Amino acid sequence: MHALMPEIRETRVTQKLGRVDAKSLATVDQLLVILPKRPKADVWRRVPQGKRLQALMRKRTSGDVPAFEGRLGNERQTFVVAGTIAANATTFEQLTLARKLVAAARREKGANLGILVAGFAAEEQSALYQAACAAALAAAFRMPQFKSKAPPASFRSIRLLGLDTEIDARRLTAEARGNNLARWLTMLPPNKLDALAYADLLKDLAEQQGWEFKRFDTRELEKLGAGAFLAVAQGNEDRSASIVRLRYRPGPKDAAPELSLVGKGIIFDTGGNNLKPFTSMLDMHGDMQGSAVALGTLLAIAELGLPIPVDCWLAITENRIGPRAYKSQDVVTAANGKTIQSIHTDAEGRMVLADTLVFASREKPQLVIDYATLTGSAIRAITTRYSAVFTNRPDWHPDLKRTGRQCGERVWPFPVDKEFLVELKSEVADLQQCSADSTADHILAGSFLAEFVEHDTPWIHLDLAASNHKGGLAHVPTEVTGFGVRYTMSLLLDEKILAADS
Repeated sequence: MHALMPEIRETRVTQKLGRVDAKSLATVDQLLVILPKRPKADVWRRVPQGKRLQALMRKRTSGDVPAFEGRLGNERQTFVVAGTIAANATTFEQLTLARKLVAAARREKGANLGILVAGFAAEEQSALYQAACAAALAAAFRMPQFKSKAPPASFRSIRLLGLDTEIDARRLTAEARGNNLARWLTMLPPNKLDALAYADLLKDLAEQQGWEFKRFDTRELEKLGAGAFLAVAQGNEDRSASIVRLRYRPGPKDAAPELSLVGKGIIFDTGGNNLKPFTSMLDMHGDMQGSAVALGTLLAIAELGLPIPVDCWLAITENRIGPRAYKSQDVVTAANGKTIQSIHTDAEGRMVLADTLVFASREKPQLVIDYATLTGSAIRAITTRYSAVFTNRPDWHPDLKRTGRQCGERVWPFPVDKEFLVELKSEVADLQQCSADSTADHILAGSFLAEFVEHDTPWIHLDLAASNHKGGLAHVPTEVTGFGVRYTMSLLLDEKILAADS
């Protein structure tokens, strides 16, 4: 295993149907309980030592999270954390409650977390078990740390107790692995995960997973005419930049891709000659989160063994300053022959994605999805609670919004259209990279990228405004959220977007 890959310590998920008995609780260190807003007597009878816990809840103010904390009177003195939620709560609200309850449970040492949901109809019960399990899997994963003292251990097992029917824990675990990998890579320091180390890590992961690995280095990209990507990469002191293609083939190895995932992998973004100020540059080692989400999604697909041939294209470089760095007013030619007038060197993400989208769409997949921490204007438009979504299939907008609501990774659609290219009109090239004065840069960026999707390939662009959210978001406890893995899996498995388009 590559030195920069996380140490995978499996968190075992078990499920036990029926009433919770003393034997079920004998090895549970913490018990997370989710109840209706006003639990009735029959609900408390389903909760271990319900009368005792009901008395604790009466002492707390309504609306508190947790609703109450306490201990069971068993030999293990199991720590109990409980929360209440309305039966018609959204998925996002369920995931948020679960994250807060898991955080409260983690204040107590213990390796075995029990989860009990009582008092809900079958569909709500299943959704709440899934939310709590997803939150526990996210919290159990150990993020990168380089301290001399090892961090405390987290959950080794998650035990779902009192279920009426089993949930799909296999899917939850696969999505968690993908999200955890995305967050892990994003949080690695830039002197650890540089461009060459990233490519080496991808090669090792590909060998481990049985994926095909191909690294297009700068010399090959010059032959392929990838002038937009190379404009950004030329500021590097070496030839470390590359576009990496990974191929997952569950069937014939020569099968054409049905799905192509594309990720922006700017491993450090100074802003280039249009240099960022200190506070804006501080966390720019995370500007590769789009590539990490694409990779995490590929991993989740492979973990589940989905019968979909998938290509994953990752555009990996730094955006540096220096005597060779590209400049405002440079004119470059992209891989599809279109010429681009550079306006602002900190709009590098759309440059590296342009060529990568050309290569991905030339394979004629049924769908291309790209992920990028692309614009500040997306954050200004919708905050860091949502991500912006764009597509060249505007009829999909209701489906894309619904998918976000259903999975809890919420998106808001924006238009892409030729009419916006008026603001990118250039006197010396086919189009400008961005506008010097537009207030809707996220829309212009999406419209720019659409010009590099060939063969009218169905395409979705996620501008990851919600990639970082202070305090965590939905079920994810860290500021780096890995937003997009869960969303894409919901598109594939719940919305069945590939089947709908075929």
